[in-house]
Amino acid sequence: MQLAQQVVTGLLVFGPFLGVAIALPLLWDGLVNATDLVMSAVFYVVACAGVTVGYHRLFTHRSFTATRALRIVLAVAGSLAVEGSVTDWVATHRRHHRYSDGVGDPHSPHRFGEGSAALVRGFVFAHVGWLFVSDATSVERYAPDLLADRDIARIGRWFPGLAIASLALPFALGYAFSGTLAGAFGAFVWAGLVRMAFLHHVTWSVNSLCHMFGSRRYETNDRSTDVRILALLSLGESWHNGHHAHPACARHGAEKGQIDLSAGIIRLLERAGWATKVRWPSARACGMPLEQTATR
Repeated sequence: MQLAQQVVTGLLVFGPFLGVAIALPLLWDGLVNATDLVMSAVFYVVACAGVTVGYHRLFTHRSFTATRALRIVLAVAGSLAVEGSVTDWVATHRRHHRYSDGVGDPHSPHRFGEGSAALVRGFVFAHVGWLFVSDATSVERYAPDLLADRDIARIGRWFPGLAIASLALPFALGYAFSGTLAGAFGAFVWAGLVRMAFLHHVTWSVNSLCHMFGSRRYETNDRSTDVRILALLSLGESWHNGHHAHPACARHGAEKGQIDLSAGIIRLLERAGWATKVRWPSARACGMPLEQTATR
């Protein structure tokens, strides 16, 4: 990885920590208002759903078909998470599924072995270390369909600007609501930096924790697990063992009691007519054994 890329990656990974360091004293001193927190929550849900519903279930696994307008909205929303362009993210994730926990997986926590020290090292690598390794995934090989989609390819090229907008929008809205630079700065910290740091670590936890700890209901060729405690924060992505067993399914938490808010969003989009051909868990749609078939 070139030095310039490493610097940019470092800023994206560690920059939000600066926001957290600033936010904690503000929170301790009571210098935070409801508007900042609500704005932070809204930006979190929009960006997170952009990744889970858009980047992951639509673009990576084609779990449903979306109208052109919805595809554009989800690609832009996912870009606001600042986890990479839609084309790069999809290519990397498709590669992860192809080589999951084996040679070629870009972020397996089992990369260095199964001993205690190796797993600690593997956790750090899977969580964040892999971002600094010169091991770029070929978009041409893993996501040629997205490169052929002019809308999505264009949004992929716009990623740097959308990443800036992800921080600039909270600042602008904070100023619009408060009329002061202090208000703008508070929104920038909470709805920008803190929100970004929180979302990054939830997403990275699916890469790391969901291949190390948790339950395994399905037999797969990797070490994927379900981690219940992350289900709400990840909008259902932490039902990772079920997902790796049946990647094409639009609902990852297909068992009773498994809350999957991303699936709920897809259901609403389906009812509105914006999402069609949704692959809800069934033996026919997802190739599930009949005894594992779940209801919608």
